[in-house]
Amino acid sequence: MTDKAVFQSPASESSLIRCAAVLGHPLPADLAALLRESDGIEGEYGDGLIWSAERIASENQNLRETTELATLYMPFDPLIFFADAGNGDLFAFLARIDRPDVFVWNHENDSRTWAALSLAKYVEWWLAGQIKL
Repeated sequence: MTDKAVFQSPASESSLIRCAAVLGHPLPADLAALLRESDGIEGEYGDGLIWSAERIASENQNLRETTELATLYMPFDPLIFFADAGNGDLFAFLARIDRPDVFVWNHENDSRTWAALSLAKYVEWWLAGQIKL
């Protein structure tokens, strides 16, 4: 996996606290634990396999607060976006439900589809090309 991914320095506790504050709820435990090890992971083409805590906060805030998006899509509040597919689609957890599953949001039709059993499986399957969009 390391030949296809670039790991960053760990996220600070203050950046994780700020991220949770922006989201209005805690990060999923697996995501927070990963960010404590690496504040983001880039895929082999520089794509956001896992965003940094700062990017998670800013992307989610932008999606939730942009008025134009609210007229085009279902609400984004139930999701915590944490990665992109490089084509406009985004990967997310459910925000207020303690469930480890990863979902993908399709930016063209606003569908929200199950993608992986957990964060670890998402990373494994995405790097192996097993998640097809």
